[in-house]
Amino acid sequence: RAVHNHIGTVHAIALCNLAELCGGVMTDASLPADMRWIPKGMTVAYLKKAQGRLLGVATPEIPIVSASEGYELPVNVDVLDRAGDKVFHARITMWVSPRR
Repeated sequence: RAVHNHIGTVHAIALCNLAELCGGVMTDASLPADMRWIPKGMTVAYLKKAQGRLLGVATPEIPIVSASEGYELPVNVDVLDRAGDKVFHARITMWVSPRR
């Protein structure tokens, strides 16, 4: 109930939070130890009413590598319902830079 809106579907910002969580966990788990990251921006598309249990899947658009300079890492996050239908899509731009 805490993540539902007035029409009984999953609230738009709850979907954004799920996308940022999935994208962040994937980035953190995949990043070389000498690099760090922070979200820089996100664009989203609400494709269909989001109901019930949902699955978030995050995939990077480019390889995640060590670098001497910072770079933008685009991450796609798709949220699927129980039927496997895509209900939401986010493209998160992560800023990846060397640790100090």
